[in-house]
Amino acid sequence: MARDNILQRVRTALHRNPDQLQSGIPAARLLVPMTDSEVRTAQFCRAVESLAGKTYCAASKADACAYVSSILKNRAAIASNAHFLRECGIAALSGVQTGLHSKEDLRRECAAADLGITSADYALADTGTLVLLSSAEEARMISLLPPMHLAVISRDRILTGLDEPFTLLPHPDQKASSMVFITGPSRTADIEQILICGVHGPGEIHIVII
Repeated sequence: MARDNILQRVRTALHRNPDQLQSGIPAARLLVPMTDSEVRTAQFCRAVESLAGKTYCAASKADACAYVSSILKNRAAIASNAHFLRECGIAALSGVQTGLHSKEDLRRECAAADLGITSADYALADTGTLVLLSSAEEARMISLLPPMHLAVISRDRILTGLDEPFTLLPHPDQKASSMVFITGPSRTADIEQILICGVHGPGEIHIVII
């Protein structure tokens, strides 16, 4: 009864009656600024570094692989099955575990790894955000469970902002079970407003742009 009363009050406020059909949902207003690749890349790097992330603009895939190797040192690492990582030679680096398909094996290796290496479907210049669509090639656990995350992306994957991915992929649910947005290292604040990094995700993030 209370539900009917509440709904009736809503209808009254909207000047509707119970038999009136709801009008269609208006189209989303998506705004995509026109900026060139150099501007987007510079903006993306500034945004990442303002959040205590680290960026490196590689001159080539070989240069990117060398940078990742310098980060690895003696760390145990796990890499996603992304084709782009294989193209760069990163999946073949010594100490990098890859090619896992079992969820149990993946969880165990991610929990033991010091570094998770992924690519990314997109990056957003205005906020320094990585966008990863979960898939067999890009398991979200790799970017979330190890204490350090390193992502390798192509410059042409850097978009302007949040609206642009949805112009390219209007129905992401038809392609992946989840879309992960990563903006800087993990941050957690308690009721006393004390900010701590690395509690619910990686406390350090590196992004290599080719």
